[in-house]
Amino acid sequence: MSNCLIIRADASARIGTGHVMRCLALAQAWRQTGGSAVFASSEMTDALEARLTSEGFQSTRLAVTPGTEEDATKTAELARHQNASWVVADGYHLGLQFQQIIKAAGLRLLLLDDYGHAEEYVADLVLNQNLAADASLYEKRAPHTRLLLGTRYALLREEFLRWSGWKREIPAVARKVLVTLGGSDPDNVTGKVIQSLAGFSDLEITVVVGGSNPHLETLQLKIKNQKSKINIVVNANNMPELMAWADVAIAAGGSTSWELAFMGLPSLVLTLADNQAAICTALESRGVSITLGSPNLDAIQSLAPKIQAVLSEHEQRTLMCTLGRHLVDGCGSARVVQMMMDHSTYMAEK
Repeated sequence: MSNCLIIRADASARIGTGHVMRCLALAQAWRQTGGSAVFASSEMTDALEARLTSEGFQSTRLAVTPGTEEDATKTAELARHQNASWVVADGYHLGLQFQQIIKAAGLRLLLLDDYGHAEEYVADLVLNQNLAADASLYEKRAPHTRLLLGTRYALLREEFLRWSGWKREIPAVARKVLVTLGGSDPDNVTGKVIQSLAGFSDLEITVVVGGSNPHLETLQLKIKNQKSKINIVVNANNMPELMAWADVAIAAGGSTSWELAFMGLPSLVLTLADNQAAICTALESRGVSITLGSPNLDAIQSLAPKIQAVLSEHEQRTLMCTLGRHLVDGCGSARVVQMMMDHSTYMAEK
């Protein structure tokens, strides 16, 4: 087999862009070993497809219903056509049947699984990069299935790794706030957060929205009469720089949490999906973030006093920065690729 990687992941306004973006980090690390990667999707936003192209990766659309037998069969056919050595699957609809078909085709499989969604596992490797990752989530697994658990395997893209060793300056009083709530944000939580910050007159606020955000025009209208200086960035390709600029972030409790931790940026996190709840709770228990909960009325109303407290607490922000950087060292993508290669060597020698 060649050193080609097939990555099966989807992105849309409904499901967000997180699955594809973290797989992009893995593809970049795989390419560092001399390999190539092809992204296969049944759904993909135009903006994200353009991002993959700009990164030098091929992407292809599969005319299938996600998670079906046909989905797995077409993915396996693509892998054979590309003479691929591995398939990487990232999506909550890619369950046991998908795994079985990929393995029956003689392919090696890495499955990204955040909370035990598949219930039973026959993949070669199962990756859960979250703090709450535990082997008990994957009790029904084949003898050959190996687990990669915890932030030791957090997938960070190359643009973040260039900031390894960078030292953050912690101001006595924080003034710069970064708002980043995912690539799609279908419920316009970003708009609610902006409204909750309306009473602050001395903040600089940068709001990051994805190209698939359906509320962009509404957000642009909302910021016109705000007291604080608010800038909206669409399809940001400089997230590390924005995180370095900011003193505090308001973010969703997904994969962005590991980027914020790596950059040492204190954050207040909202739970925008059920599978993020454990992440948010674990981050708060480690002192890395402050959890706001689901974006209901109570959470939004409590945001202003909570962020006011963080802005003025230099000692707390310093500690959050230190704890975050200890949590994520930036080597996760390389570790996962090494585990894939070690597994390939082991299987070849059996």
